Amino acid sequence: METKLRAGYVSIVGRPNVGKSTLLNHLLEQKISITSKKRQTTRHNIVGIRSDDDSQLIFVDTPGMHQGQDSAINRYMNRTAGSALVDVDVIVFVVDKDTFTAEDEAVAKQLQNTPIPLILAINKIDQLSDSAKLLPHVQRLNELLPKAEIMPISALRDENLSALLDVLKSFVPESEELIYPEDQVTDRSLRFLAAEIVREKVIRLTGAELPYQSTVEIEQFEEKSGLVTISAVILVEREGQKRIVIGEKGSRIKQVGIDARRDIENLIDCQVMLNIWVKVKTGWSDDDRALRSLGFDD
Repeated sequence: METKLRAGYVSIVGRPNVGKSTLLNHLLEQKISITSKKRQTTRHNIVGIRSDDDSQLIFVDTPGMHQGQDSAINRYMNRTAGSALVDVDVIVFVVDKDTFTAEDEAVAKQLQNTPIPLILAINKIDQLSDSAKLLPHVQRLNELLPKAEIMPISALRDENLSALLDVLKSFVPESEELIYPEDQVTDRSLRFLAAEIVREKVIRLTGAELPYQSTVEIEQFEEKSGLVTISAVILVEREGQKRIVIGEKGSRIKQVGIDARRDIENLIDCQVMLNIWVKVKTGWSDDDRALRSLGFDD
């Protein structure tokens, strides 16, 4: 009997820093969405596409839904994440192994009346010292979202991800054909992915020193004779932040360039010349017009 092809959309939602982007990357078996331990690393909906012999799952990784911040960029991220709760075939709500915060509860309230099938993925179970602690957590989540199918997973360690994929495939509809070409893994351009890689390195190398008011703009992306030349501008809001990104005698910005160039070359399988500058653009993160000009467009 011939196996029917299934194809559809899967939204990955949850509060900031709960492991949504790590989950996407491991489900795709390659890195599409940038990650860090810093909250709100993901700012846009990132589409990742997994094509198997019997299915195509189109994942939408969303910014973390958060509370208590009302800048233009925070409003944009919440709107962006909320938009992924409609027009999908199944929702994966990612929560932590043993904590459930007010931000988790706010996401849960948005999902309580959804008609869309819901999977509640309890992440980071590899970090549980006592598996018995999971039971009361599961019971509470089951009371809050009784229609959800609960699945303990570890995105980082690939625990139970094959079972999660099987469940997701059962929820997406049968299809006569693939939605995206079989070899396509994202709907984002290489230019966008390059900017995200540079931003990831800035976040990781500055740690707690730099607040969230930094972004990356690609001014040049040109391929010629087997060499891709990229000019990237890191935008911050104050001179003090610029000094942090540059580092002593330019040491930090040099390391950002080394790390980012390596990852971009791995992504596009081509030699890269990466030029990076740091500029101050005061108030960009709370200016709707500035955000639109930088690609933060609903």
